[in-house]
Amino acid sequence: MGITDDIAGDWQASLAALAWHVDLGVDEVIGEAPINRYDLAETVRAPAAPAAPAMAAKAVAVAAPTLPQVDAVEAARAAAGRATSLPALREIIAGFDLCDLKKGARNTVFADGNPAARVLILGEAPGRDEDIEGRPFVGRAGQLLDRMFAAIGLSRSAAEPEAAIYITNVLPWRPPGNRDPEPDEIAMMRPFVERHIALMDPQVIVVMGNIPLFALTGQKGVMRARGNWTTALGKPMLPMVHPAYLLRNPIAKREAWADLLSLQSRLRART
Repeated sequence: MGITDDIAGDWQASLAALAWHVDLGVDEVIGEAPINRYDLAETVRAPAAPAAPAMAAKAVAVAAPTLPQVDAVEAARAAAGRATSLPALREIIAGFDLCDLKKGARNTVFADGNPAARVLILGEAPGRDEDIEGRPFVGRAGQLLDRMFAAIGLSRSAAEPEAAIYITNVLPWRPPGNRDPEPDEIAMMRPFVERHIALMDPQVIVVMGNIPLFALTGQKGVMRARGNWTTALGKPMLPMVHPAYLLRNPIAKREAWADLLSLQSRLRART
């Protein structure tokens, strides 16, 4: 192997390491030697200006008023209320800049499936694969979700509403390192979720995991809630465990199958 091959190998390894850190949510490089920021501030501090007259000080105070704090939840509610269609809601969410998660995301993940479907599936937030592709539930958990609902004759690609599902998330942007969404992030995006459900107008809602259960009901504990029909936003709602949990705990697939059969029975009763 020549020098050129060594350089190429080092470059590929460095690129892979950088991509791995980005996926973990690293957004700042920290040096090996500690820096005393207080000492640094002393060395670069500008010499003190001579005392200004009292009148000048008063003028400066008037010229720099305190800016009012923005209520992100109220801003989200006002923005969501302007949406009169799903395409309009997609554009409004993509233009909403008060959620810091948007700054680190590649894509705004809005929804997938047939908006005329009877079943709306609400997940938590995009993961790495979803952030890259711009669609919800496309990674391993999403592939399992597709197989689960196909077992009862439902698909995100179905043209007929009776055989279709529609999928969205509580958060449209990926949290760094795939961490759980924070309560303030959930509260900020809830008005968009409410408007999304109102515009789509499903017959039933299926919440997958603790985060969407908390977003719609304020309660946690999906393992206790799963399989028990309740109501949210005026719609019948069925809590289920997230497919990612099933990948880690295959023994729970039996309970998930029972939940799917319960959904199938509810849909058949409505036809």
